[in-house]
Order: sequence, then C-alpha cells, then structure tokens
Amino acid sequence: MGRIARIAGRDVVIVGGGVAGISVLLQLVRALADRRPPLPVRSVRVVDPHPVGWGLAFGDDDPLLLCNSAAELNSLLADRPGDFVAYLREHGWAGTAKDCVPRARMAEYCADRSAAAREQAGRLGVAAEHVRASAQSIGAGGPDGHRVRISTGEELRADDVVVCTGVHRPRVPDGFAAFLGHPRYLDSPYPASRIREGLRPGSRVLVLGSHQSAADAALLLCRDGHRTTLTSPSGRLPAVRESLAAPLRPYPPLERISRLDPADPYLEDRLVRCVVEAIRLHDRRPLRRQVSRACDPVQRLREETALVEAGACAWPDVIVPMIEQLIALAPALPPGRLRELAAEFAWMTGRYATALSHVNARRLLAHFDSGALRMVRPYPRSVSFEGGAWRVERSGAAPERFDYVVNATGFGPPLLHWDREKTALYVDGAPEGGTAVSGLEADLRVRSGPEAPPEHVWVVGVGTHVRIPFANHLRNVVRQARQVADRLAQEEPVPASRGAGAAPGEGAQAQIRA
Repeated sequence: MGRIARIAGRDVVIVGGGVAGISVLLQLVRALADRRPPLPVRSVRVVDPHPVGWGLAFGDDDPLLLCNSAAELNSLLADRPGDFVAYLREHGWAGTAKDCVPRARMAEYCADRSAAAREQAGRLGVAAEHVRASAQSIGAGGPDGHRVRISTGEELRADDVVVCTGVHRPRVPDGFAAFLGHPRYLDSPYPASRIREGLRPGSRVLVLGSHQSAADAALLLCRDGHRTTLTSPSGRLPAVRESLAAPLRPYPPLERISRLDPADPYLEDRLVRCVVEAIRLHDRRPLRRQVSRACDPVQRLREETALVEAGACAWPDVIVPMIEQLIALAPALPPGRLRELAAEFAWMTGRYATALSHVNARRLLAHFDSGALRMVRPYPRSVSFEGGAWRVERSGAAPERFDYVVNATGFGPPLLHWDREKTALYVDGAPEGGTAVSGLEADLRVRSGPEAPPEHVWVVGVGTHVRIPFANHLRNVVRQARQVADRLAQEEPVPASRGAGAAPGEGAQAQIRA
C-alpha cells in the first residue's frame, strides 16, 4: 500500500488536559468553526495521562473539596462567562452564581465540553484526540516542526505546541527533606483517597501548613475521625469571604493600577492606596472594621466568619479586579521587580487573595470547637521517627507524638527547562546542565535565547507565572487560552508537501480516542 498524501494544515499538540488545556481546545475549535475552508489546523491532540479534567486541581470526587472561586468565575470560554453556571443548571443544580461547588463538578464540566468540542472538530474535518500519556520534552522547531516525546517512548510531530501543565510537585516543608518517601509521611493531601484509605482509624495527624491545602487536609482528616493538629511558620489562617466572585461594580481607583509608573519608588504605597480607595467606594466602614485583628488564629477565624455572615465585609469584592489590574501592570515591570512586589505583598496574597470560603470556615470552626482540630505554634524545630511514631519538638512545648504527617504547604510552580544545547524543552524536571525558562514573550511564546526567534511553543495557565502574577487566576487563564487559540486559528496552513506520513484521524471524519 502506498503512503497516504499528507493533508494540508497544522498539527497542534496541547500538553495538559486540565482547565487550561481544555479551554485552549474549546476556543480553538470555536475559532476554526468561524473560518472558511481550507482550515489552518488539521489535527489537535491533548496529551495527558489522566481523564480530561481530572487532574490535581479539580480531579477529586470528594464532596468536601470545594472550588475556591464562585461558579460565575469558572467558565472555560472567555466570551461566555456564564457557561459553567449554564452547565450546572442543565444538570439540576439549584445554587447561586456566587456559590462554591465541589471541584468534581468542574472536572465533569471539562470532560463534557471537551467531548462536545472533539465532536465539533470531527464535523469540521479536524482530527481531535486525547493521548493518554505524559509529555516529557519538546524538540526545538526545525524544518519539520516540533517533536513532542511522550512517556510511551513515541514522538508526536507538531507544528504548534501549547503547554498547559499545572502544579504537581509538592513543596518540601522545613525539616522534612530527609523523610520524603517515608510510609507515614504524605507529601500532599491530594487525591483525598490517600487520606480516606491510607490512614489507620483514629490516628494522630500533624498537618504542615495553614492555608488552602491545609484547610482541605484538616476537613478530610476530621471528617474521618482523626485527631488533627495544624502548624506552619506563619501561624496564620487565611481570611474569610463568601467566595471569590465577580465584582459588583466598576472600581475606578483600581483602574489606575495598570497605569502606575513601574519605576516609582513609592509604587507599593500607591498600590495600597488604590485598593483602600476602592473598598471605601463600596462600603464607608473603615477597613479595620471589616477584618479581625485578633492574635489567636482561631479567634480571628471566628470573628472574620461572623463579619462575612453579618454582611459587614466589603473587601472581597475588590479582589478580582485588583488581581486583574496587577496582571495588566506586570509586563511593564523591570526584571526582578515582580518578585519584589510579590514578596512585599505576600501578606495580602496569603490571607486575602486566597481567603477561605465562609462554608469551609464554618466547618473548620466546628472541628476546632469539638476538639478534633487544633492549631499550634511555633513550627517544629526538630522531628524524628522512632518507636513507630513521629516525635516532634517545638520551642517552649513538651515533645509530641503523631502517627502521620501530612504536608499541605502547597506546590511549586511548573518550570520549563532547555537542555544544555537548547535543542529541547523539558516539561517535567531539569536535565543536567539545563536552563530554566525565566520569561515569555508578550504572546506567551518561548524562545531559547535573547537573539533566537520565538518557538511555536506557547504557555497557558500556571506556567505563565514567570511573566504574570496570579497565574492561576481562572478568568485570566481562559483569556490567555483565547489569545493563543485565536492565533493558531489565524496561522497559515502548512503545505501538504511538508513532512511525511498521514495525519492522525485523516479522512472525512476525525477519529476521537478517549
């Protein structure tokens, strides 16, 4: 049998089948549907070892794990912000647009919309498939495009690659580097089945951390009857809000943020002033009366939960527009300035931008009140495992013993690395002598050096943290996906004579592999 002629069009590989990757897929298919043939894209392959949508961020079916943002913020489509709420309504949901829903609903939404997009792609004559594998590296572009090496040992040819990998490497907490892989040490509370199925009943558990991941861990552990202790270097719990929701109104003071002078030595002060003025537009009560100043973290949690439930807490309404204005300001900042600002405002990010929903705050308070949960300070100064249990020592306190330790300090942001010769980008881990990608072009593309042309490799989602603050802010991720999808839909088709072999799913109908 002779070789099948190559159909004109570009081959696109999307690395990652979570929210970012599926948003690219959906918006690319919609953009292609608006074009007349011949289409510039002939195939789209999503590379991810997990079922679509069921990754670390949302892929957990435990009903205790809630999205931290309101349903109204979770659409995969930039021009249809109500799409997730519409999906929920179609499936019998009766909540409000500002409610936080279980994360599994987001995974189901991704899977549903992905299946519909692949069917639409097939009708357009575009091959769309899910490749169940992990992407390992991306060869630098050459005459025949890129080569994406996957965990099966195969290589996928691509004209364009969009990297949409999320977080997956747990941070290593202080004092525990020597215990990685220990059978009584969980490096993350996710998936929740690790806690449900892996711990002996009625265990004493030390949770390292006190932010969102730690709150999740505490809720899971206490529900299952474990005696749980939280500890962290900061000794602080997040603030409390109803949810991370869309703003109720425009805030002109916040709109000044993106126009501030990046070289202004008083930039931090001017940022704070913009935020305070915006809050005052919404509520004349002083900001100090909208938050608790209690020193004890549990008492502070209690007071801030009461403020939310009394409607006496206006500051959460400015969080989304503030985040988006800071994202708009970031590209103008000189090298290193973004890191300086992030360090300066770590208190704001740690307590307010990532605040707890009042639903989870109430659940935590119930466990604190029952004695199933406690929070201790200071952070352990030494730890050892002896006699079948962890021995933990803290300054000024008697040693304590725990059956398990759960690391809930969060995850390191993903980084791409060039190999020594700049011939391949590594998606997961740094090769020997490799160099981390420390910046992206304005269009989110990668380049191997200052004088090199940009590759046909884009980054969307959490991986854009090297250029953009709050890189996991979902509304911005979806806008990035739309930007890249529109660009791919406008590219010129690759000539049919380039390359060799048949495209995946060639024929009148695209083949779809789940």
